[in-house]
Amino acid sequence: MKFRVVALRLARCRSLAREALRVLAWPAILCAGLAGTGAALATASPMFWFNLVYLGVVLLILACERILPYERAWQANDGEMREDLAHTLFTKGVAQLGAYLATLAGAASAIALQPAASQAGPWPAQWPMALQVVLGLVVAELGLYVAHRAAHEWRPLWRFHALHHSVRRLWVINTGRFHIVDTLIKIACSQTPLLLLGAPLRVFLWVSAATAFIGLLTHCNIDVRTGFLDRIFSTPPLHRWHHSKRLPEGNRNYGENVVLWDRLFGTYYHPRDRRPPVDIGISGRIHDGFLRQLWQPFSARGARDIMEPAAKAERPAS
Repeated sequence: MKFRVVALRLARCRSLAREALRVLAWPAILCAGLAGTGAALATASPMFWFNLVYLGVVLLILACERILPYERAWQANDGEMREDLAHTLFTKGVAQLGAYLATLAGAASAIALQPAASQAGPWPAQWPMALQVVLGLVVAELGLYVAHRAAHEWRPLWRFHALHHSVRRLWVINTGRFHIVDTLIKIACSQTPLLLLGAPLRVFLWVSAATAFIGLLTHCNIDVRTGFLDRIFSTPPLHRWHHSKRLPEGNRNYGENVVLWDRLFGTYYHPRDRRPPVDIGISGRIHDGFLRQLWQPFSARGARDIMEPAAKAERPAS
């Protein structure tokens, strides 16, 4: 009898621990990444240490995906891991590095050309850095929203964006599965307004870090409970709806960090009466192999493989 009581108590403790992990995982991982970013920016080699923090967050999410998966079927190998890693490292990674170097060059030019007492734009540099970062996220997010929505609704851009949503499962490793053209458009749309407004380099770095960690989390296969956070941030439940094959569901929730613009422009979608879909993907066909995937949108046949099935059936959202 005592053994049974102990077993029941242990089972209840495990259940409570799992529920606590569901509630705390998303904010805890994001806060850990941002805290690590702050520590990295305080060093003499911020990019080196930030990359270590980023890798640590990826490993932490991988562990949580094994412990508390949202969909167990997504744990099965889909044969795309090599391509996913290649796109993350050699397309998205290179583009992000280029954007970082361009931002450094822009900041250096601004410092060299402007008088010491002047400001390169209307940016509120006197605000506390936390408020500047929040403003930077809102401004950058508008550019990301416009680029992302255009990739849904304008067919010439969909052919590039389709690569990302050709995945049949969501997990942290395919977070960076983007065509380089798609990535460059998003970087240009999100960072150009900040440059024109005269945002300092530190704001760029914090916005980029937040985007990186929230991106990892939106694609994670963790059974999280984000509650009221769904009304503010782009969370895994919202992004799972975004990957739906059904057009009315998938062409929603374009926000990458926050959902402010989705809510203002009427594209926010989060029904409470049913679970986000797990049968995801596109009706078109993406070619096998990293280099072939990069070239596919530029070839007539490749574009037809992406677009033609969508014309015969309901085109998937990306």
